[in-house]
Amino acid sequence: MTQSRRQVLVVEDDPEINELVGAYAQIAGFGYEAALNGFTALSKAFAEAPVLILLDVMLPDMDGFEVCRRLKRDHLTCTIPVVMLTALDREEYRRRGQECGAAAFLGKPFDPDALIEMIRKMASDGANLQPSQT
Repeated sequence: MTQSRRQVLVVEDDPEINELVGAYAQIAGFGYEAALNGFTALSKAFAEAPVLILLDVMLPDMDGFEVCRRLKRDHLTCTIPVVMLTALDREEYRRRGQECGAAAFLGKPFDPDALIEMIRKMASDGANLQPSQT
C-alpha cells in the first residue's frame, strides 16, 4: 500500500476546522490532505486515491453533494468511503447524502471521539475496497 492510500482527504472550507479534523485523522492513525473547495477535493481524490474522504456540504464552489456524486461516478474514486460532515444535520440532508453515495453523515458540532472512531472504521473498510475493473 502506498503512502497516499493511508491518507484521509479533509474537504472543509474553514481552514481551522479543516486542520482540526485533520488532527483527528492523525490521532486515528492516518495522514491527512486538506482541500478547501470542491474542485481541489476532486483533483486530489483523483490524483491521490485517499482511503477516506471527510466532506463538508457547504463549500464555496460546489456543494458537497455534487462533489460526492462526481466521486461516485468515477471508477478511480467510486469505492472511497465519503463521510459528510456538516451543520446541515436534518433528515433531508441525510437523505441527499445517501442518494449521492455518502457512506455516513456526521452533524456539526461533532463529538471528537465519535469522529476518530468513524475515521478508523471507515478508513479501514475503505482500504480493503478495490475499484471495479470496468
